[in-house]
Amino acid sequence: MADDPSIFIGASRKPDDSYKRAENLLLQYGNRHGLVTGATGTGKTVTLQILAEGFSNAGVPVFCADIKGDLSGIAMMGTAQDFLVKRAEQVKLDPYDFQEFPVIFWDLFGEQGHPIRATVSEMGPLLLSRLMNLSEAQEGIMNIAFRIADEEGLLLLDLKDLQALLANIAERAEEIGARYGNVTKPSVGAIQRTLLVLEQQGATNFFGEPALRIADIMRTTRDGRGAISVLAADKLMMNPRLYATFLLWLMSELFEELPEVGDPDKPKLVFFFDEAHLLFDDAPKVLIDRVEQVVRLIRSKGVGVYFVTQNPLDIPETVLAQLGNRVQHALRAYTPREQKAVRTAAETFRPNPDFDCATVITQLGTGEALVSTLEAKGVPSMVQRTLVRPPSSRLGPITPDERRKLIAESPVTGQYDQTIDRESAFEMLQKKAKDALDAEAQQQETGRSRWTIPGFGNDDPAPQPPGGRRAPAPRSSNRQTVAEAAIKAVVRSVGSSVGRAIVRGILGSLARGR
Repeated sequence: MADDPSIFIGASRKPDDSYKRAENLLLQYGNRHGLVTGATGTGKTVTLQILAEGFSNAGVPVFCADIKGDLSGIAMMGTAQDFLVKRAEQVKLDPYDFQEFPVIFWDLFGEQGHPIRATVSEMGPLLLSRLMNLSEAQEGIMNIAFRIADEEGLLLLDLKDLQALLANIAERAEEIGARYGNVTKPSVGAIQRTLLVLEQQGATNFFGEPALRIADIMRTTRDGRGAISVLAADKLMMNPRLYATFLLWLMSELFEELPEVGDPDKPKLVFFFDEAHLLFDDAPKVLIDRVEQVVRLIRSKGVGVYFVTQNPLDIPETVLAQLGNRVQHALRAYTPREQKAVRTAAETFRPNPDFDCATVITQLGTGEALVSTLEAKGVPSMVQRTLVRPPSSRLGPITPDERRKLIAESPVTGQYDQTIDRESAFEMLQKKAKDALDAEAQQQETGRSRWTIPGFGNDDPAPQPPGGRRAPAPRSSNRQTVAEAAIKAVVRSVGSSVGRAIVRGILGSLARGR
């Protein structure tokens, strides 16, 4: 199966409702990206499942998000059910074999899979600002914070490192503002409050070490199949901004770490981005530009990115233009926006003279889709109305006991389970603050140990210069101390010569006491 140069998606229909030919996705164009769209309940998750199975059998590692928990069944062997067997017969899938696939479960919260972490430095100021929904001025301060961390050798690993650095910047606002522009304490405070919200939403679990190694999501098994990394995202969807930011970070890391490979015979990794609209909702232009850049250039790294969403309008046109392999499930057209989405989806396909694409999109049944993939020389195939094949693995979620067993037997067990907290910005800034306090306390203690009276000089002997020559006396100041003024007042108040003698005696004894 690993030698098969394509993935069987299903069989296309003739106008008389018979099935005429197999529809396949060629592996050599698997890194040209793709789009799976359709309304809720039309079969997007099953399509994602069979594509993941096909890539895995071809030796291609897969990373995908499991939004509702249904995709976890890909780790267990499927069972013969009447409707599945009937579908296999309809699409001429012979033999219809059942399989279990090598799955590694991941979870940003460490509850339903191995923890996934990234350091604050790896995330970078742009993605962090996106995650925190910062204003332009606050994003500028975030960029300044990362610049100072680089200049002063401060490692930013977890949230407390960033919080400590921001507190330090607030204390040095005047100094830093003179170098990099205005840094206001209210803006720093606003960022700190946003960090607190992130912390309460569970982001503390995500930021830290050990950070995810890209090699661990690009594993293959001894029998040559690609490992399928499944991210538990049901709880993560409660914080969709964290979900979208994490997946964009992962794509950026892949882009930066992987070498150029051109157009390989099959992808090095395939990345499924479910609920893809979350990435683009209210996203600033700079972020959309970043996504477009990553999608356009990551192809040459051998990575295919497949967006899964309900509506093709969820994807910006600049990104949509990069997606060569398309599976369109049914859309509903009740509202003007939905009608526009149907027209948009129809116009993106290479027309088929046998049917009107816009009409068929609204008539597709569950498990049916319009399919167009890249053929020889990268040309899009004519769109076909296709009945999608049944999966070989289990339909639906696995049980908690099955999940725990699979996690315990995972090839990465023990590598990410314990958090590592090494010396970083938090500890380094704490040490600097402690050293400054100790130095100040020592200076105060030294001052208290000397018996001196203000205005009468220091009790330490004057330092002698080399050669034994006495250093010239310091130039006296015209300003008099409080003690000198008080004594002079006493002298002026004493009218008799006896009184003056007494005062001189007091002054003499004080001088000798030095």
